[in-house]
Amino acid sequence: MTASKKAFTAVAVVLLILLADQILKIWVKTHFVIGQESSLIPNFFTLSFVENEGMAMGIKVFAKLFLTIFRIVASFAIIYYIYTLIRNNFKLVYIILVSMIFAGAVGNILDSVFYGVIFSESTPMHVAVLFPPEGGYGSWLHGEVVDMFQFTSSWPSKIPWIGGKKVFPYIFNIADASISVGIVVLLLFFRKTLSLSFEKQEVEN
Repeated sequence: MTASKKAFTAVAVVLLILLADQILKIWVKTHFVIGQESSLIPNFFTLSFVENEGMAMGIKVFAKLFLTIFRIVASFAIIYYIYTLIRNNFKLVYIILVSMIFAGAVGNILDSVFYGVIFSESTPMHVAVLFPPEGGYGSWLHGEVVDMFQFTSSWPSKIPWIGGKKVFPYIFNIADASISVGIVVLLLFFRKTLSLSFEKQEVEN
């Protein structure tokens, strides 16, 4: 496959993931109140609307700004990395995996950068409004990330220590899933390719 076709495929993957991620987030944000759930597969999978600040232990303001800026810088680094993969004729499947990681990162960056400005606040009582006349709930670079997917299945109660607990307790979004799938498949099947890609970059530099 030519470099131009690989580049087109990478762009298509990124755009598809971003569109799906943002369309679902906007729909959930404008139709659900915080904490609202809707069962998709009974006793297994639900839509459960929560927001997170994208950082641990509730650190706010400066840490949030730093994290958002760091993500933006890291995304530009991934763009350059994808460019080198295409230029050096790496396998398309590897380029797609890296593109999935990039798309997921950008999907959550968009929340952090824009959502505080373009949405009113989501609460347990009120659904958010897109482009509210009075302005958004926050400022640029301080938006909260929208999550909605949750597995509700639990471990059998007879299993020691973990019995009755949820198999996967975290709530996530399409961007998170894209990053996770990309990283897991890359580490399981493409570790040699990953090492080779950085070796080529070192030689070129």
